[in-house]
Amino acid sequence: MTQTTPITLEIPQNLGGMRLDQALQRLLPDQSRSRLQAWIKDGLVTMDAKPTTAKLKVWGGESVQILPQASPQSTAFKAEDIALDIIHEDEHLLVINKPAGMVVHPAAGNWEGTLLNALLYYLPQQKDLPRAGIVHRLDKDTSGLLVVAKTIAAQNSLVRQLQERTVKREYRTIVWGNVWRNGKVDQPIGRHPHHRTRMAVNKMGKPSVTYYEVLERFAVHTYLRCMLETGRTHQIRVHMQHLKAPIVGDPVYGLRGIVPHRAMSQNLIDALNGFKRQALHAIKLGLIHPESGEPMHWQIELPADMKALLEAMRAEHAAEPDEEMAFDYDADEDYNDEDYDEIEEDEDVE
Repeated sequence: MTQTTPITLEIPQNLGGMRLDQALQRLLPDQSRSRLQAWIKDGLVTMDAKPTTAKLKVWGGESVQILPQASPQSTAFKAEDIALDIIHEDEHLLVINKPAGMVVHPAAGNWEGTLLNALLYYLPQQKDLPRAGIVHRLDKDTSGLLVVAKTIAAQNSLVRQLQERTVKREYRTIVWGNVWRNGKVDQPIGRHPHHRTRMAVNKMGKPSVTYYEVLERFAVHTYLRCMLETGRTHQIRVHMQHLKAPIVGDPVYGLRGIVPHRAMSQNLIDALNGFKRQALHAIKLGLIHPESGEPMHWQIELPADMKALLEAMRAEHAAEPDEEMAFDYDADEDYNDEDYDEIEEDEDVE
């Protein structure tokens, strides 16, 4: 955060008896109390030239000096020189291979280093478009293809295609357990009733459809192709958890319970321990070009970390699936919704 001009003030007598943070909020109404408390905690506030605490009472007449810090939100739309892996570019759109670890759009805790910041540096004119031309997102630790509009007409066209479900998106993922048949998960997704940062399958959510196809099956893992019909927040991650085949490395919707170490070699255990993100990659993207009307599609390779994890699984000796990890289900089996009585409407993030 950028430091701004120091502020020096005197506590008036009429605020005597208040906590320091309360008194400062009265004197600096443009600053939130939590921000003032953070500045005090970080040693950016002194009273009578001495360090202080937020809870310390003031009595009037004290001299307070503050070294304010710019709000982190102030950097949200700042251009940053961050390399982009551009797969396709023309006058109307960009197709980018987003690396794992990059946030797409600034938000709490990630105000810098995002794809939006990189776009504003690469194409300064993107500042004139809503969200700098971003029309859909990938989770921070999901890698792969993402399209960005370069004109308002292209942005409107791409948003309409997403709404009409004509944008084709294919993912590759590695999950825990043995998935025996290809199939479809047609279950609504909404906010989790108890954890507001998570999503969940529930009857009050929005319609969500994921198709999946088995590509390879290992002792206690399965390599899948997933196709999206809808584009809900965390959709594949939630639907795979719903199938009891959670994505490897997923810190939120991942494996819970005992890891079947006996069914894996030490080499595979080490490979899994070294894999620090969800094994999910957007490998294909198809859409109608917003200007020419021609169908276009792109495909990229798996990232090196997922390739290495698959090779470690392929190197395993043939083994029967572990009983706790194996399960069988039909492609058209009806999975029951979790019974949630109340839930707020999902934020639709395409």
